[in-house]
Amino acid sequence: MILGISMSPRNGLACFSRICLVIALALSGCTSQRPGEQDKETPLDKGSAASTKPTHKEVGEASWYGPGLQGNETANGETFDQNKLTAAHPSLPLGTKAQVTNLENGKKVEVKINDRGPYVGHRAIDLSRAAARKIDMEKDGTTKVKIETEPSRKKDSADKSSKTE
Repeated sequence: MILGISMSPRNGLACFSRICLVIALALSGCTSQRPGEQDKETPLDKGSAASTKPTHKEVGEASWYGPGLQGNETANGETFDQNKLTAAHPSLPLGTKAQVTNLENGKKVEVKINDRGPYVGHRAIDLSRAAARKIDMEKDGTTKVKIETEPSRKKDSADKSSKTE
């Protein structure tokens, strides 16, 4: 008998289930924020140095793609246009804005991730021809780059309603 409860096989499972439930409920109350607060910005977050840190930072080899894929459908459903500032990345969310810096010359370009790839070697990103031209790597074909993304800012319902009116 444990805590006044008989431990017969018949009610042992019920007792075990109750104990697990009590533990789970106790642990679920151990958060530092109330539900729904995780996605809200505090006044201290706005404009602070911490809020401008990149959410993703990567150094690797970039290549570019263009003429052979012009007009094809990208992973997000857009039509690929080699003259737009876009890129293919293996894991960044589609639609993410990324800043790509050519580490050989310091030139930077902001691209939108709209496709998956690259599928050659250990390359980190495939840039459109226009993006490659902006950071002066079109002629070489590949270069070492730094890829950084900014934290995504969630729009509040007031922003959404003003755009639909």
